[in-house]
Amino acid sequence: MKYHHEKIEAKWQQYWAENQTFAASNNSDKPKYYVLDMFPYPSGAGLHVGHPLGYIASDIVARFKRHKGFNVLHPQGYDSFGLPAEQYAIQTGQHPEKTTRENIARYREQLDKIGFSFDWSREVRTSNADYYKHTQWIFIQLFNSWYNLATDKAEDISELISIFEKSGNATIHAVCDDNVEIFFPSDWKFYSEEKKQQILLQYRLTYLAETEVNWCPALGTVLANDEIVNGVSERGGHPVIRKKMTQWSMRISAYAERLLQGLETIDWSESIKESQRNWIGKSVGASVDFIVKNSGEKISVFTTRPDTIFGVTFMTLAPEHELVSQITTPEQKAAVESYIEATAKRSERERMADVKTISGVFTGAYAIHPFTHDLIPVWIGDYVLAGYGTGAVMAVPCGDERDYAFANHFKGQLGMPEIKNIFNQDISEAAYGEKSGFELINSDFLNGLGYKDGTQKIIEELEKIHHGKGKTNYRLRDAVFSRQRYWGEPFPVYYVNGLPQMIDSQHLPIVLPEVEKYLPTEDGQPPLGNSTKWAWSTVENAIVDNDKIDNETVFPLELNTMPGWAGSSWYWMRYMDAHNDAEFASADALKYWENVDLYIGGSEHATGHLLYSRFWNKFLKDRGYAPTEEPFKKLINQGMILGMSAFVYRVHGPIMTNGDENFDISKMKMPFLFISKLEYDSIVKGDEEAKNNLKEFYQNLLNEASPNSNLTVTLQLSPLHVDLSVINDVTNELDIEAFKKHPLYSDYKDAEFILENGKYIVGREVEKMSKSKYNVVNPDDICNDYGADTLRLYEMFLGPLEQAKPWNTAGITGVSGFLKKLWRLYFDDNGLIVTNDEPTAEMYKTLHKTIKKVTEDIENFSFNTSVSQFMICVNELASMKCNHRKILEPLAVVISPYAPHIAEELWAQLGHEGSVSTVTFPICEEKYLVESEKEYPVSFNGKMRFTIKLPLDLTVPQIQEIVLADERTIKQLEGRTPNKIIIVPGKVINLVG
Repeated sequence: MKYHHEKIEAKWQQYWAENQTFAASNNSDKPKYYVLDMFPYPSGAGLHVGHPLGYIASDIVARFKRHKGFNVLHPQGYDSFGLPAEQYAIQTGQHPEKTTRENIARYREQLDKIGFSFDWSREVRTSNADYYKHTQWIFIQLFNSWYNLATDKAEDISELISIFEKSGNATIHAVCDDNVEIFFPSDWKFYSEEKKQQILLQYRLTYLAETEVNWCPALGTVLANDEIVNGVSERGGHPVIRKKMTQWSMRISAYAERLLQGLETIDWSESIKESQRNWIGKSVGASVDFIVKNSGEKISVFTTRPDTIFGVTFMTLAPEHELVSQITTPEQKAAVESYIEATAKRSERERMADVKTISGVFTGAYAIHPFTHDLIPVWIGDYVLAGYGTGAVMAVPCGDERDYAFANHFKGQLGMPEIKNIFNQDISEAAYGEKSGFELINSDFLNGLGYKDGTQKIIEELEKIHHGKGKTNYRLRDAVFSRQRYWGEPFPVYYVNGLPQMIDSQHLPIVLPEVEKYLPTEDGQPPLGNSTKWAWSTVENAIVDNDKIDNETVFPLELNTMPGWAGSSWYWMRYMDAHNDAEFASADALKYWENVDLYIGGSEHATGHLLYSRFWNKFLKDRGYAPTEEPFKKLINQGMILGMSAFVYRVHGPIMTNGDENFDISKMKMPFLFISKLEYDSIVKGDEEAKNNLKEFYQNLLNEASPNSNLTVTLQLSPLHVDLSVINDVTNELDIEAFKKHPLYSDYKDAEFILENGKYIVGREVEKMSKSKYNVVNPDDICNDYGADTLRLYEMFLGPLEQAKPWNTAGITGVSGFLKKLWRLYFDDNGLIVTNDEPTAEMYKTLHKTIKKVTEDIENFSFNTSVSQFMICVNELASMKCNHRKILEPLAVVISPYAPHIAEELWAQLGHEGSVSTVTFPICEEKYLVESEKEYPVSFNGKMRFTIKLPLDLTVPQIQEIVLADERTIKQLEGRTPNKIIIVPGKVINLVG
């Protein structure tokens, strides 16, 4: 009876689907375990073998936990709003919903083929209205909340209104906009409703504000920082500029300290925690106010070194700072405006990363030092960011390297005084940036003090003169929440006199309208502006035609949509109660599942998705909807599976004429030439002989192609990615004829190839798997050729889960052979050969050694070493000719999390009903692992000559007697009597002399 993976896997996948084998219950006496993979976006390219890596690991854990008696929730769904589908819609006119639906169908087909134990009954899609209805509801809750610093949590906006009515806002301790106007209860009472709404917007956790954003003109939308790479959009590589726009924002900054403190309570890698700490960027220092001369305007700065205030030489504002236009003098206006325009073309990330370029412009304005009353020149520079701190810095060149470089770069120019030194240290060559080892000088009442005492003293003095105070600052900025896209969650917002109003929750969802085109409107409005039916009637409580807008009962709706991270910031809770129409999840379901026990995904989400998710979870906890403070207890970041790219090496021009002006090069059909990897490497390394030989060869080809022209060639070499389908993956030989016929390489159908021993050997290089590099391996092909169980085992066998590792299809045959060897323990050509005979001690030892190792490995997420142990186990059992039920039955259960299809078939063939997936996992019995014998190395004068297996309970004299009587000892001694016999029981035997 042979092992036919294709029949077995199809059979059990159908069984699991029909019986809903992996459906989790929200009511169970079992302990719960929730394992989750990061939300996948269904791209049109489908899965390659790198994508399932984390899914296989999570599936092993999920299956293991079921075996261990847990009620396991292991769901899957799709983060299905996104820019790629919208860009495709713009190009083709096809609705993004259709593209997304087709992509999801393809993903589902591939996922099913690998045999994951997902609870598909709970599938969610963020682009379905029955899902984003609840995202809209959460947005409304955020709008109707404020952050009370006194209680350190979010509270209902009605409580804030009550405080305003009773006490005004003079004493309230809340997270709010800067420079909020102070008012009293009597003021609030007589404010118009419009004025009250404007004030409340300054406190709401989601609010409208003019914000500096990353605007991508080519994509027609705002991009998040993590959607920009090297100053251009991650998708498409389009230029990104900084631009002020009125946007919805989320007040994530309110949660900065709790986001920091929460990191101490969760089991995440230190690298991810450190990424979040750096992103949040907590700094302790002081805020200082400087008055601008002749304007009365105030420049507020935050500094972690207030002790250096007497060393302020100049100030620098971000080019986008709101005061720049107000304080710039007429003489400096042109230079300042030119600089601002140039800066707008650089992303914040690019500006932060560029520490070498020094640029800036003097505004012509001066600020007044709060203690010395000296005039301090005010500059602008792009190393200062408007969104970080106050967008202004007090520059102390003697104590900061960047300020030092800036001052020296502009030394002697208008508005750049000499550097002031306030340390008893030499600063002639560099700034002194240490916080210890100095005493302050030239610092008035701070003279003689160090960092700690100086900081405390200056904060006291600043507070006395009302020019500053001690302050804790965070780099974390409020998150822009608007996107100028069509394919995203619509906001449940309409506008009355320009002020946002929330649509009542009972009327949700607000569903995306149909539009004729997915580009912005002709006047620059977002794509929803193309809809003719996008207005809200407060009478009908429904969406109506735009021509009915009267601003009395029918009002315009929000034209922006929510960003991609909106739906993914709470999705793990929806899985707990996926079909609840009334609420995002019931209180009972939330209480039962609480949060995710194990979360697996890529480290690229460290400062995006993971921060936003933690923020929303904390907010929902504050408002009584989420049961826990943190969403994900344990996080594992899987490494990347790298592709093994293949390269051919092309030789080409440019070709030049020697004096024949009438010769038309474009009409000359010069054959393409490809050289071997070996020759390419020689030429790149500077081998002149190889270079000259190739040039001569190519020149001869050129002369043959155009014999009557006077042409010369300057060689250029280009590695060219080649599709893996036209090479032998084992020998790395190029199939030249297949290459020439491949549609990708039609330009090279007449190419010449320089061969090595009659073959063209391609170059190989490990790179990120990518469609553009043609190094993608389709998991469908592996499943078809070798089976899903082989794929699962091989991906785990490649190496530790967290590490990057290269894919090599050639290596998969070993794993495939292992499964066939496993099968042969149970079957021969005639069928099942399992007996009820009592196993030997060695058989029990092999089994329980494997149970112990696999249990420990899964609990420690060391999956690769489990696969090694399976191979050792099967080899040992095969050598013992083990076909004993008491060994092979538990072995089928042990291997089930890794290779579930073959395990199910083995379990059924052994005579069991139902699925193996919930059978109790075998427990290691230590008695079988106790060693009763020891294989001793027997040495003569320190050199090991043979081994001998002896019982461990023998005494030293007994061991000596046996060894001396052994024929091999007699042969070694040749009649001599050893001078000394060293025996250490359980370890060594050594005969000396």
